[in-house]
Amino acid sequence: TREPRHILEMYGCTPGHASFANNCLLARRLIEHGVRFINVYHKGWDHHGTDPTQGLITSNLEQICRETDQPCGALIKDLKERGLLEDTLVVWGGEFGRTPMGQSPAPNNPDVFLGRDHHPNAFSIWMAGGGVKGGQMIGATDELGFHVIEDRVHVHDLQATVLHLLGLDHTKLTFKYQGRQFRLTDVSGEVVKKALA
Repeated sequence: TREPRHILEMYGCTPGHASFANNCLLARRLIEHGVRFINVYHKGWDHHGTDPTQGLITSNLEQICRETDQPCGALIKDLKERGLLEDTLVVWGGEFGRTPMGQSPAPNNPDVFLGRDHHPNAFSIWMAGGGVKGGQMIGATDELGFHVIEDRVHVHDLQATVLHLLGLDHTKLTFKYQGRQFRLTDVSGEVVKKALA
């Protein structure tokens, strides 16, 4: 790599090894070369497990957070220092959250250890750069983290907001399916104005 040592250390990169850190650095380099859409994935967020050492929150969540926190922070800092963040929208999240409580063992197999189940009703994402108003939190859950109780943002609202930040009018972005026009944001998606700079 042609990256200086301090950049590799900032991201936590190990040249020649497959890692989330290396992929975040690669994302920055692709942005510098004009690539317009980049996905960076981390494979390890599934917290269902079949034994106490596999896929449980107590066994791997801390490690996964270590693997993602430093590189994500480095990517934002690096983009900002290079003047690229204001024109780059970073969206970090998954397709659902996890229940605030652990799952009980499978009824037909009490030896199966389970983690936390899929939970679409309350979860978090974060966005940075590209027209986003930083330093704020939108929405709140109940004391358990089970239900949204304030400023609920539906996935259609999130999609409308991301499309808006990309310069697209979500109400005009349609696709035809079974003879009918559909919108990605359905009929109820609204841009979350609080999220905009």
